[in-house]
Amino acid sequence: MIFRASVIAGLVAGGLVGTGAMAQDAAPATPPAAAPTTTEAHAAPAATAEAPAPSAIPGNIDPAAAYASARNQLGVLNYCKDKGWIAGDALAVQEKMIGMMPPGDTAAGDAAEAKGKTGTVSAMGTEMTLADGAQKQSTTEEALCKQMETMLKELGAQLPG
Repeated sequence: MIFRASVIAGLVAGGLVGTGAMAQDAAPATPPAAAPTTTEAHAAPAATAEAPAPSAIPGNIDPAAAYASARNQLGVLNYCKDKGWIAGDALAVQEKMIGMMPPGDTAAGDAAEAKGKTGTVSAMGTEMTLADGAQKQSTTEEALCKQMETMLKELGAQLPG
C-alpha cells in the first residue's frame, strides 16, 4: 500500500494509470485476506549469518527508489497546496507513510522532493511535469492534485494510529 501510494502520482502524470482506475487500485475498501498489514508488508526482516536482509520492498521494488518517489510525491503535493488546489491533509498522510518506509538516502530524498515542489513528477526513472501529465490525459493539474488528495485521504483512513 505504501509503495503504491508513493508512486501513484508518477503513474497518473505519466499516463500509465487512467484517472478512473486510480481510486480503486490505490485503496481497496477492505484489504484482501491474504495481504499483509501495512507494517508487515514493509518491515524488513533482520539479516542473519545464513540469510542477509532483502534489498527490496515486496514486489522487487528498490526501496531507495520507492523512498525517493514518496519524497517526490510529497513535493508534488506541496506544489498542489501552494497553488491552492488541495488542503494540507494529504501532505500529513504522505509524511506519515514516508515515516513507515525503510529509511532512504536523505540527500536523494531532498532532491526528489525539491523537484516535486516545482511540479515535476519523478517516479522510478520517469519524469514529467504535472502539467504535461494533465494535458496527456485531457485534464488539469488541479484535477490530478485533487485525485491524489482523495486517494491519500482514503489511504490515511486505513493507516494505524
